[in-house]
Amino acid sequence: MGRGAQQPGAWKMIVAIASGKGGTGKTTVAASLSSVWPGPAIAVDLDVEEPNLHLFLQPQILGETKAYIQIPQVDLGKCTYCRACAELCQFKAISVLGPMVLIFPEMCHGCGGCLAVCPEGALTPAQRELGDLLWGQRGDIPFLMGRLRVGEAMSPPLMREVKAKLKEMLLASPADVIVDAPPGVSCPAINAVMDADVIVLVTEPTPFGLYDLKLAHQAFAPLNKPMGIVINRAGLGDTAVYDFCRSQELPIWAEIPFSDEIAAAYSKGRIIAAVSPELSTLFADLASKISRAYQPAPKECHA
Repeated sequence: MGRGAQQPGAWKMIVAIASGKGGTGKTTVAASLSSVWPGPAIAVDLDVEEPNLHLFLQPQILGETKAYIQIPQVDLGKCTYCRACAELCQFKAISVLGPMVLIFPEMCHGCGGCLAVCPEGALTPAQRELGDLLWGQRGDIPFLMGRLRVGEAMSPPLMREVKAKLKEMLLASPADVIVDAPPGVSCPAINAVMDADVIVLVTEPTPFGLYDLKLAHQAFAPLNKPMGIVINRAGLGDTAVYDFCRSQELPIWAEIPFSDEIAAAYSKGRIIAAVSPELSTLFADLASKISRAYQPAPKECHA
């Protein structure tokens, strides 16, 4: 859902909760932020390969639909084997070998370029199932998620379908958006955060946490988004993460303490902001800092 496609009143702010690796507490932060957000907010799970935000929010699922990607199919009666399609496709999803046209659906990214360049109209659209879109409600929190089909190799096409559904929801009811992004710094993670107004990086004060925080910062910094850090399991490990944040002028927006109480709540699928008044205040303060970091683009003035 590109920012250029925004319609007036469609949404206010998109917050991406990301991390350099799995297991840092990214989904825990996304769930807790959603529960204390001061205004209307939609909770979106874009980690379509392993979605688990619903395990914490436990929404009532109100709708579900299949998502598909467009792939080509060939009419050999029209094909002249000119190879225009094969030469265009950088993913090698279509090949022409003598009097044979081979299509590899699992490699197709659904760009439609091969259909456009075929001079004989021998290629027509077909479809391949990507996975499921599910949406629902937890109290006053709307919820949306994608779930990749088992065996499907590409998540970005399904993520695009989730974003398209999100746009529909926002046009019907404007709100902020809290995105639980995929972990890491690969294509799915970039796809999840590229539309965000603010990026929250969740890490932990360990050597592994520091290593992956550095990767995430290096990957996301070129996007020129406001960025802040949440340190989960604070009190565990050493101060290297803090030193790195100071060296890069990365603000630490919250420190979630390392405690048995939080671990027990997590193991039961509870939202940790509800564990104690102190944690509720911690996440409310985090929401406030995120809101202050958001700098909307100035509106154009017309004479």
